[in-house]
Amino acid sequence: MVFNPSKRDRLVTSKFPCFKLGDSDLKFVDKFKYLGHFITSNLSDDADIQRQIQNMFVRTNVLLRRFHKCLFSVKILLFKSFCLCLYDVTLWKVFNNGTLLKFQSCYNKCLKLFFAYKRRDSLTQLLLVTGLPSFNTVLHNCQHVFNKSWSSCHNVIVVHLKGLTAM
Repeated sequence: MVFNPSKRDRLVTSKFPCFKLGDSDLKFVDKFKYLGHFITSNLSDDADIQRQIQNMFVRTNVLLRRFHKCLFSVKILLFKSFCLCLYDVTLWKVFNNGTLLKFQSCYNKCLKLFFAYKRRDSLTQLLLVTGLPSFNTVLHNCQHVFNKSWSSCHNVIVVHLKGLTAM
């Protein structure tokens, strides 16, 4: 993957020679999945947010198929366990606001779908009845936990990175 410079006037060329690894030609790609996170050539997190949207719908549908007859309290626990674990949400820094709004809409739809609320029912009422957090609260909590872990970590590499980001 070739990353273009942020300033277009510093772009030297858009064509690069083929790279080889042994006898194999290496391909240039616009998107690559690394440790579950999509890295794109334009350094945008939109593809990763789209992946998370797809995962949220898949998880919710699996829960619906397998556990639709469970008690309400069990459903709450299942939703918390399977749909609120957003692994790399704190890594998102560059994204289109519309993409994040799609993810918020996905979260709200999945809540209503799993707990058998109609489309026009109040989301606020659903959140109060279930005790589940709103989308913005989920994002805020994930960011808070990450920041707390980051600031209290004493790993040599992390301490070095913290020093670089403080500059």
